[in-house]
Amino acid sequence: MANTRTVTVLNGDGIGPEVMAATIRVLEALKVPLEFEYKDAGTEVVAKYGTNLPHESVEAVLRSGVALKGPTGTVVGGGLPSANVGLRKRLDLYSSLRPVKSVPNVKTRYENVDLVVVRENTESLYSGLEHIIVPGVVEALKIITEKASTRIARFAFEYARKHGRKKVTAVHKANIMKLSDGLFLDCCRKVGREFPEINYEEVIIDNLCMQLVKDPTRFDVLVLENLYGDIVSDLCAGLVGGLGVVPGANIGERTAVFEAVHGTAPDIAGKGIANPTALMMSAVMMLDYLDLRDEARRMENAIHKVYTEAKVRTGDLGGGATTREFTDAIIAAL
Repeated sequence: MANTRTVTVLNGDGIGPEVMAATIRVLEALKVPLEFEYKDAGTEVVAKYGTNLPHESVEAVLRSGVALKGPTGTVVGGGLPSANVGLRKRLDLYSSLRPVKSVPNVKTRYENVDLVVVRENTESLYSGLEHIIVPGVVEALKIITEKASTRIARFAFEYARKHGRKKVTAVHKANIMKLSDGLFLDCCRKVGREFPEINYEEVIIDNLCMQLVKDPTRFDVLVLENLYGDIVSDLCAGLVGGLGVVPGANIGERTAVFEAVHGTAPDIAGKGIANPTALMMSAVMMLDYLDLRDEARRMENAIHKVYTEAKVRTGDLGGGATTREFTDAIIAAL
């Protein structure tokens, strides 16, 4: 097929291979001009490679420029560093993009939620710079740079302009961390002046969490440092039904990785009952990124149709459908 684009596929751990297989089935039913190159990542390949992020997998993403990724596990409090963080660092995927939108017929406390979380992905406390000063005392370094802060602010404002968004909210704790978060805010303000048509505001992180719970519809695009963004993006997912229905992307200058941001769910792995919606919606984002907009809308509309009809849904949302049955419904709705 002419102009076929290669996509690197990283199945991940736990339910990753199952939700990936379901998503690939839908993409193939769409007859998208894509070829899929499978590579390894995650805790389940450590025995084979001695690492959860093999060099050849990173090189494959660098060649293709785009990857579709399932969830990967990370040991808490020990073990190898996160494969997710390693991938973001090695590919300089500086922007985590998480659109959060109400899903038809998924009952939550809120309706008409439609906001976007833009999270800086490369520094802050996630630089992983920590050390023991003396036994019982650990110091962690929060790194904030003008370069990274300006880059993520520009990404947020350019995203808002491109997608017709009206407001960008910079989230911070500069009342306490006056130098680090103060630098982040200063960069956001400077970039914001270049986009006079977009409203700009600043909200302290703890106040933001309260405001999101009270009325998430007052927010549009949120731009945050790394740790704040990690926490708030999951909070926002909870407003619309959880991580199982929210897509995600990590975007850099030359590469992009589209991924389900939920966990590996080892308790249901291999049972064929996982909900593939998050990865499917991430694939919709990938299609848009690749300028396959017609295919993206067809896939997105099919997912929404299945949810709107509410006849077929997986167990996590109160239904009894298997992963395959849910996927069959999506394909029938294309």
